[in-house]
Amino acid sequence: MSTRTPWWIRVPVLFFLIFGLMELFIDSGDKPAIIEYPITQFFMLLVLMILIAIELILASIENIMFQTLSEEGKERYLEAKSKKFEWTWAKNLMKRLTKSRSIEREGEIILDHNYDGIRELDNVLPPWWVYLFYATIVFAVVYLVRFHVIGDYDQELEYEQEVAAAQQAIEEYKRTAKDLVDASTVEYLSDESDLAAGEKIFQANCVVCHTQDGGGGIGPNLTDKYWILGGGIKNVFTTISEGGRDGKGMIAWKQSLKPAEMAQVASYVISLGGTTPANPKEPEGEIWIDPDAPEDTNGTESETEETAPEEMEQAADSTEVAMK
Repeated sequence: MSTRTPWWIRVPVLFFLIFGLMELFIDSGDKPAIIEYPITQFFMLLVLMILIAIELILASIENIMFQTLSEEGKERYLEAKSKKFEWTWAKNLMKRLTKSRSIEREGEIILDHNYDGIRELDNVLPPWWVYLFYATIVFAVVYLVRFHVIGDYDQELEYEQEVAAAQQAIEEYKRTAKDLVDASTVEYLSDESDLAAGEKIFQANCVVCHTQDGGGGIGPNLTDKYWILGGGIKNVFTTISEGGRDGKGMIAWKQSLKPAEMAQVASYVISLGGTTPANPKEPEGEIWIDPDAPEDTNGTESETEETAPEEMEQAADSTEVAMK
């Protein structure tokens, strides 16, 4: 009984194959099954013992069958078993790819050139090299026709397309990865889930200074138009992250809250604007006007229209007094 693979290779390969199948089919969560379920350790030990027993049984059968052979059969068996395995198909493939001559046949292609005892062989080019060279010629022709005759995209257009695709992928990643937000990229979160999460954070950390309705206590009123360090989502996010004024402002929350959580609570604070708290604190700071907000031309015109009749009425009253 002759085998190509020795036992010290067969046993570990079969053992780890069974081990991999066990880990694949047993759902053990984040931990390996052999650690999560101690019974599997006993199972794998049993598998190892069975594999070793099979090898011992096979060796015994082989020995018994060998003893029953004749002397001539024993010699043929030992000769076949000692014969080394050769990759004949690989050697044949290499000969076809290189068309090399064996050392015994080098005399058929040796040239007359002699350089201090060094002789030259007239070997043919390897077929793989020749076919690869032909492939480069075909590629060059296709490239020439496509990019220089037909006028397909050039490197500049390809670069612009790849940059645009990469920028779109970055924006999509930033949109889904909320913890990457900072003061320069934060945006107002209008979803009910985000505002509810922001309210929960506000009630847990901010009501001590700003009261539950944002009317202000130790801290300023968050419902009016006055801001000490600037309004808007970016300024509010920065204030929450870095803290208020030195010595008398609130602490920096960047060590306690994640960027996504600071964006949620900042959005909730912005949503308190215009509400009516129970005991509003006096305004502090200055009225903040969003510099990115569109100009309200209608408001200017209406103010002009309202002030014009008043000026005319005052002028008429002044004329009447002068006539009297």
